Amino acid sequence: MASESTSMKDGILREISPGRKEAFIPCSAPQSHAANLHVLPDGRLTCVWFAGTMEGMPDISIHQAIFDETSSSWVDSKQLYDNPGRSEQNPLLFNAPDGNVWLLYTSQDYGNQDTSVVRRRISTDGGISFGDPHTLIDKPGTFIRQAIVTLSSGELLLPVFNCHINPGERWTGSRDTSAVYRSADGGESWSMVEIPDSLGCVHMNIIELDNSLVALFRSRWADAIYLSRSYDDGKTWQGPKATSLPNNNSSIQAIKLNDGRLAMVYNHSNFKDASSRRESLYDDLDNGSPAKTVSNLERQAFWGTPRAPLSLIFSKDGGETWVDRKDLELGDGYCLTNNSVEGLNRELSYPSIFETRTGTLDIAFTYHRQMIKHLRLSQQLE
Repeated sequence: MASESTSMKDGILREISPGRKEAFIPCSAPQSHAANLHVLPDGRLTCVWFAGTMEGMPDISIHQAIFDETSSSWVDSKQLYDNPGRSEQNPLLFNAPDGNVWLLYTSQDYGNQDTSVVRRRISTDGGISFGDPHTLIDKPGTFIRQAIVTLSSGELLLPVFNCHINPGERWTGSRDTSAVYRSADGGESWSMVEIPDSLGCVHMNIIELDNSLVALFRSRWADAIYLSRSYDDGKTWQGPKATSLPNNNSSIQAIKLNDGRLAMVYNHSNFKDASSRRESLYDDLDNGSPAKTVSNLERQAFWGTPRAPLSLIFSKDGGETWVDRKDLELGDGYCLTNNSVEGLNRELSYPSIFETRTGTLDIAFTYHRQMIKHLRLSQQLE
């Protein structure tokens, strides 16, 4: 289904085939990654992502663009903030109960994910400009990826994962676990709920169903997408269990569609598709000695599985089974390096998905760690 063209870097959404439009969101940085789509209070679609020279570097910062339906193009692409001493990553937006828009993101030391904290900036003008940053979660090693969920009860759930290390280790992801921050007062105060038996399960993606919550996870082991459920509004959770779908230790994203189905975008690959592996996510960075081997762990995080194809799949039973897979973008998904300056990385990863009221799907994802690509799918998706 994918177009081979990478020349449309002007942000204009063009029809490539019946039911499919494509655009690349303008950004001058060598690397763009970890997009999240969001609809602002005025109804406009926006996208946030991080950009710079390479993930983990101090010049990585948060960027934003807004989609203009009139011109069918991405406009006002800009860097939101520059903190040269920190690598700022994994942004998400949230329309808060008080009418403001929150920008949340992680902030870490050079190449050390276990130093990350979660910061927040607040917009009082509908997500156009943002105030000064402050730390929302100061526990070192806290990372985010998926959006805050507002439950029918009004409670807020913010899924996180915790990057653990032992003294003398460098972070590699092998000790990561998941948790949920809960707020019953609109985000004024938060309490944390640990997800049991979640070692290696990260990027928790929470969806509210009719009588439960379902959560889907990326796996550090690059084996499968994992699933957990809660039947008490997220106060307690089942331990995550492997589904039948593969995962390559890369991000996924799922939503509940207007017709009640779940739709998920992910890479249909796992460690069995890898010809080689990396030591860690940050082994491109020259920031000290190599990561110390963690010899007392039963499992090690698996890095380097191809991040392709990018696929769309559906569930009619709340995530129990998945059907009607469609490959949205094809390629070899090479990701044994994060090098974007020399164009060495070819991953198709980190999807974000949103459904309009008319059933059109907007999907944004990392294209070769050089650009954020936007797809708009309007064909019947039965």
